[in-house]
Amino acid sequence: MSVSRGLPTVPAYALPTEAEIPASRAQWTLERDRAALLVHDMQRYFMRPYAPGAEPLPGLIANIARLIAAARAAGVPVFYTAQNGDQDRRDRGLQADLWGPGMSRAPEHEDILPELAPAPGDFPLVKHRYSAFQRSNLETLMRVRGRDQLIVCGVYAHIGCQLTAAEAFQRDIEPFFVADALGDFSRDKHMGAVAWAADTCAVALSTARVLERLT
Repeated sequence: MSVSRGLPTVPAYALPTEAEIPASRAQWTLERDRAALLVHDMQRYFMRPYAPGAEPLPGLIANIARLIAAARAAGVPVFYTAQNGDQDRRDRGLQADLWGPGMSRAPEHEDILPELAPAPGDFPLVKHRYSAFQRSNLETLMRVRGRDQLIVCGVYAHIGCQLTAAEAFQRDIEPFFVADALGDFSRDKHMGAVAWAADTCAVALSTARVLERLT
């Protein structure tokens, strides 16, 4: 059976509740003086699969906005990943085989949602592969600021967010996977990504728990 390239249409689904977040193997404690926030791929192009006004999109955007506001107020560095449009094969690599040509160089594709847009002092990074660490200076920017914890939110949970958390772990950076500030292609994929991260490489937690640690 073949699988079509490109992004699917995402059915409406509810974000996980506090009670649904699995226990994590890691017992790290989030510390505001060690943490950085990563807003992963919240570009208009990647929001297109979601029905406007239907969950998980409103809750996802609201929770990420709360995380951004709290991080800025606490002096926690805020990083963003965003892909460039009109990538040629050398830039896109094998992703083209799975997802097609991707986005174009148009604001309706490339722009980060205005509710979540970077502010002066934030750190936008160009995204090249699933993991935010690949072909970027994310780790260097964190290390020079004394940051060895990474709060991960954004889309898609089972692809770039999961791979970024896994690579953070392999670089001895403690990942915190914010279960209700992630989006995915379905609730099953979303919950599967949270469960996998909690079992193998990250602390899974809610937006509310992150805010408690940052404020």
